[in-house]
Amino acid sequence: MLQIINLKKSYGTHQALKGLDLTVNRGEVFCLLGQNGAGKTTTINICLGFLKADSGEVRVHGETVAYNTASSRKHLAYIPEVVMLYPQLTALENLDFFCRLAGYRYTYSQLNQFLSEANLQLDAHRKRVGAFSKGMRQKVGIAIAVAKQAEVILMDEPTSGLDPRATDEFTRLVKRLTSVGKSVLMATHDIFNAVNVGTHIGIMKEGKLIHTLEASSVTPDALQQLYLETI
Repeated sequence: MLQIINLKKSYGTHQALKGLDLTVNRGEVFCLLGQNGAGKTTTINICLGFLKADSGEVRVHGETVAYNTASSRKHLAYIPEVVMLYPQLTALENLDFFCRLAGYRYTYSQLNQFLSEANLQLDAHRKRVGAFSKGMRQKVGIAIAVAKQAEVILMDEPTSGLDPRATDEFTRLVKRLTSVGKSVLMATHDIFNAVNVGTHIGIMKEGKLIHTLEASSVTPDALQQLYLETI
């Protein structure tokens, strides 16, 4: 579903990506670990078409992002560290608005269903999101991704700042998404959650993917040790 092929990107004299290669297949969660500045966010921004790579390419559902940005974006959704919503609008109104932007129109019954499937409590559906916690905002973000029928979901530090309960809820939501064939690329610092939610884990350093391993083959302690040795 998502292929990153020999991706290179520089900012002036700083080489942020040095020939990055990775693949995320249908139903997989690829967790990308690395220190700040390792190239995780740059990778996601190029996948989204927000940045242009110096060389290499990103393919989403077989389409090259640089050549078919609008078309490839139809297959993508993005959940950043803080999901940006209109604070004066309710959860339902935000969901309806972003769906309409993407060309989808749903009844309020369908919109309520998307929010419920994202585990947003029913009494919050008609509340303004300005007072929502980060975890609640993420649930709206996931509802938007599902309603837009995105097949690849890009996430940047989605569990940062969440308490253990909210992190567990988020993990279960991600697993539910992949169980129906969605693909996820997640940039994170959360080693425990990477093992818990990921199918594959990559460790980046200075723009390169140093290690790639199956999440089922490693414990959080072993991954932490490998991570510390790598960085």
